[in-house]
Amino acid sequence: MPDFPAFLAAALPPVARHAGLAIARLGSAATFARGGFALTSPAFRAGEELDPSFTAEEEDAVAPPLEWSAPPAGAQELIVIVEETSTTAAEPACHWLVWGLAGQRGKLLEGEVPPRTGKNARGNSDWLLPAPAAGEQKHFVFQIFASELPLILMPGASRADLIAALEGNVTACALLYAPFTGSSEDDWEDDEDLL
Repeated sequence: MPDFPAFLAAALPPVARHAGLAIARLGSAATFARGGFALTSPAFRAGEELDPSFTAEEEDAVAPPLEWSAPPAGAQELIVIVEETSTTAAEPACHWLVWGLAGQRGKLLEGEVPPRTGKNARGNSDWLLPAPAAGEQKHFVFQIFASELPLILMPGASRADLIAALEGNVTACALLYAPFTGSSEDDWEDDEDLL
């Protein structure tokens, strides 16, 4: 596996660094946070745990809200890729592929259905709910890319298709990191059986 890019090292803790991240392949020191381009969420700060309402631990879970600042001039489209880095595989697990976002300051509301989505690691186009085992921590990297060309991709495209379409067209990129630890709460049903 290639080395992790130095320009990303300060933005991610060692446990979240994976050389296969989309931003490690598509970004550079020149495009990372270019012009103050940033990705944030009103639901969590960088490095804070995801709320269970965005994970498989809650029945009505949805994708978290995201907000981004204005990209540098010339951006035609914005793309969001969310990957989970707790793996030794060559590529991190893909949780969300979103494109077709206007090349300007904007946001995705909590649970909002984006304009165009691609296939996650399970082969569907939804937000793939984080589901670590009890006590296990997983590491999620939310990445945003500004493209100087609009993408010509059909909904349902794969991660490989999206990355190939972005290659050489990224003018700015940013990331937001959040871990999530599986709940170790007792199963109340089992306790009721003892009564």
